[in-house]
Amino acid sequence: MMATTRTQCSLLLCFLLVCLVRETLSCTVFIVGKDASADGSVMVSHSNDGEFETDPRLVKVPALDFNTSEGVMRPVFFSPENYPRYVGYDRKVPEYYPSTEEEKNKVFLPIGYIPQVSHTFAYLEETYGAVNEHQLGIGESTCSGVFGAIPLGAPNGTALFSIDELTHIAMERATTAREAVQLMGSLAEEFGFYGAGQFEGTAESLAVSDPNEAWIFHILPDPTGKSCIWAAQRVPEDGFAVLANMFVIREVDPEDQDNFMMSASVHQVAKDYHWWSDDDGLLDFTKIYSDGEYAHKYYSGRRMWGGYHLACPSCRFPADYKDLQSDPVYPVWATPDRQISALDLFRYHRYTYKNTPYDLGAPGNLAAGPFGSPDRWKPGRGEQAVGGNWERAIGLYRTSDSYIVQSKEGASLGAVLWFGPASALGTVFTPFVVQLEKIPASFSTGYQGEFSRSSAFWAACYAHNIANLKWNYAIKDVGDRQVELETASLELLKNLQEHYELESIDFATVESTILDNAAAVVNSLWQLSDKIMFKYASGFVNDDAKHGGMSQMVGYPAWWLEKVGYRDGPPPPPTKPKCCNPPKPANGSLRNADHFSSTTWQKAMNFSFIDRNSLVLSPVVRHNTAGGSVIPSRLRGNNMLLHPRKKQIPSDQKKIGDIGTTILIALDTHQKCTSNRNIGRSKTTGI
Repeated sequence: MMATTRTQCSLLLCFLLVCLVRETLSCTVFIVGKDASADGSVMVSHSNDGEFETDPRLVKVPALDFNTSEGVMRPVFFSPENYPRYVGYDRKVPEYYPSTEEEKNKVFLPIGYIPQVSHTFAYLEETYGAVNEHQLGIGESTCSGVFGAIPLGAPNGTALFSIDELTHIAMERATTAREAVQLMGSLAEEFGFYGAGQFEGTAESLAVSDPNEAWIFHILPDPTGKSCIWAAQRVPEDGFAVLANMFVIREVDPEDQDNFMMSASVHQVAKDYHWWSDDDGLLDFTKIYSDGEYAHKYYSGRRMWGGYHLACPSCRFPADYKDLQSDPVYPVWATPDRQISALDLFRYHRYTYKNTPYDLGAPGNLAAGPFGSPDRWKPGRGEQAVGGNWERAIGLYRTSDSYIVQSKEGASLGAVLWFGPASALGTVFTPFVVQLEKIPASFSTGYQGEFSRSSAFWAACYAHNIANLKWNYAIKDVGDRQVELETASLELLKNLQEHYELESIDFATVESTILDNAAAVVNSLWQLSDKIMFKYASGFVNDDAKHGGMSQMVGYPAWWLEKVGYRDGPPPPPTKPKCCNPPKPANGSLRNADHFSSTTWQKAMNFSFIDRNSLVLSPVVRHNTAGGSVIPSRLRGNNMLLHPRKKQIPSDQKKIGDIGTTILIALDTHQKCTSNRNIGRSKTTGI
C-alpha cells in the first residue's frame, strides 16, 4: 500500500509539472442583469475555449451530508483543466470513477484539506461549477496577472486553491452570488490561490449570479504565493458586461459595500510596491494588477468590442486603442439597447464579427478561403516561421463547451443550464436543470481522444467540421437547425415550468421530457451532418433530387479566383475542333485518320470515337465483312495499328499491322489494349 501511495504521489508530481506548462484557457463570458433580460432572469455565460483537450463532460455532483462532529475534512484536488478533470471516488460522481485498471492507478490524490460542512448542495459541473440547486451560477475567464503562484504538491508549491476548486466549493456551500464571492475570496486569502502558472493564466475572472444580482470577481496570487488579492464589483440590474481574458474592474471603492467587495491586500500590496498611494484617489484594479492582453493586441479587446457591438451598438465604443490595460476604452458594464434573451446569448457566443471590418469570413478575406470559413487554426510550423497573428473571434472552433445559466426568482424548476458541447458554431444549446437525477450519457461522456457517435460533443464537433466543406453554404443549414431546435427547447421549458408550477405534472414527467429532448438534439445533429455531406459533397450542391437540383456546379467566387490567379491557368486547346459536321474528303481514303470523321471510321470498321486519340468498338454487337462479330472494347490510338493489306485476320493469329502509328487491333479481348500484344478472349475472325 505504501509503495502504491508513493507511486501515485510521484505520478501526481510529474503530472503537476506537466500541467504547469500547459496551454491555458481563453474563455468569453457575458453577464446580463435581470432588468436587462427579456424574461427577468439574471444570466451568465461561459465558453470553455481550451486547446481541444479540455474535458467537455457535463455531470451532476450530488448533495451530500457529513458528520462534522467527527472532524471530517474536505479534500482539495489539483485542477488539470484537461481530460480527465478528475479521477476518483471522493466526489461521489459516477462519471469520475476509474473504469479501467490503468485509471485505478491514476486516482487523484488531495493536495490539501479544509474543514467540511455538514451539508453540501447539488450542482452541475463542467470544468467549473456551473449552477447549483439555489440558482447560483458561475462563468469563468482566465486572465493575466502581475503575480503568480505554484500549487501545493509541486516543487516550491505554496497555494491550495485553483479557480476550479473555488467554484466547486462555492457551489457546494453558497446560496447567493454575494455569499459565493465572499466565500471564495476568504478561502483563497487563507489557503492561497494559484492560476495556470504562465503569463496567460496566473489570474482569473468570474461572473457570479443568482436570481437577483450578478457580480464580477477578479483574483490573483499575492506576492508571497500563500494568499491572494481579490476584488468584486456588482453589475446593476440593467447592466450587460463582457469578460474576455482580462480584468475589467477599474476604480474600486471600499466605502461602497453595496457595489464592491475586496481583500485588504488590494490596497496594501499596491502601497508596498509604490504603485498607488492614498493621495491618488480610488485605486484602478486593472491598471495596477493586470498584465494586459495576452497572445496579441485585440485578443481581449476585440471580443469586448464585439459583445458591446451586439448588445448596445448605439454606444459606438471604439474598436481601436493603445493599450487596453492603461487605456480603458470599454466600461465595466453598459446598458443594452434592448433586453437580451437566451437566444441572443446563443448568438453572441457564435459571433465572428460578421458584417464588420473584422469579419473573419468576409468575401475578399483570403484567409477565410473561397467559402468564408471563420476558423483560424492554432499555429504550427508555418506560423512560427512566418510570424503574425489571427483575429480572435468569440465563436471559436476549439471550444470544448459553452453554457448559459438562467436564474429567475420563483422559477418552479429552478435555474436552467443551456449547455452546448464543442464549438458554439456547430452546437445546439440544450436545457438541463439541477433536479435531474443524472445527466444523460450523451452529455456526461465525451473525449477528444476517442471518437464516439453516442457523444453529444462529437455530434456537434462533427457538424461544425463537416460544414467546412462549403462553409458559407453549409452554415445556413447549421443555423436553421440551431434556431429550430433551440426555439423548440425554449418553448418546451416554458410549458414544463408552467405545468410543474400548477402541479399538473410531476417531476418524473419533467425529467423524462428533458432527457428525451436532449436525445432528440443529439440525433438531429448527426442527421444534420449527413445532410451536409450529401448536399455539398465533392464541390457540388445537391439540393433537390426530385426537381433537378442534383450536382449543381457552383464553382468558386469570382473574387477568390482573381486572387489565386485563375486567369493564369492553362490556355484553351490549340487544335481547332472539327466536331461535329466537318467536310467529307473527296477521295474517301482511309490512309490518313486525320482526313476522316468519326462517322466514316464507324461505318468502315464498326468503331466509335471517344475523341481524336481514342476510339471504342460499338457497344452493339455487329458483324464485320468476314462474318465475325465485333464486341465492346476500348482502343487507344497512339499504341494501336491496323494491318492495311489483310481484309481478314485468322482468329488463331495474334498479329498487328502498321499504318502509321494510329490503331492496334487486339484479338480476343474485352479489355483495354495497352501494348502490342493480344490480351483478350473474343472470337472475332477479322475486319
